[in-house]
Amino acid sequence: MAQVTITVRKDGPLRIDDPNGIVEMLDADGNKYDLTGKTAFSLCRCGASANKPFCDGSHKVAFQVPATAIKIQ
Repeated sequence: MAQVTITVRKDGPLRIDDPNGIVEMLDADGNKYDLTGKTAFSLCRCGASANKPFCDGSHKVAFQVPATAIKIQ
């Protein structure tokens, strides 16, 4: 079975690749997002998306953030 992969994109969103459709995403109140049929989606990191928490490409507004892996302490 393929694994879920989360890719931090340079100056962009978090890309979730979920080939088996096993990811469950909840809002702050515990309600499930409908991810039916979604094997990949991107989550906004810049706050500019009109479709939060999903990315709609609005980050192209000079959003900059490192995407290099670091050791978590």
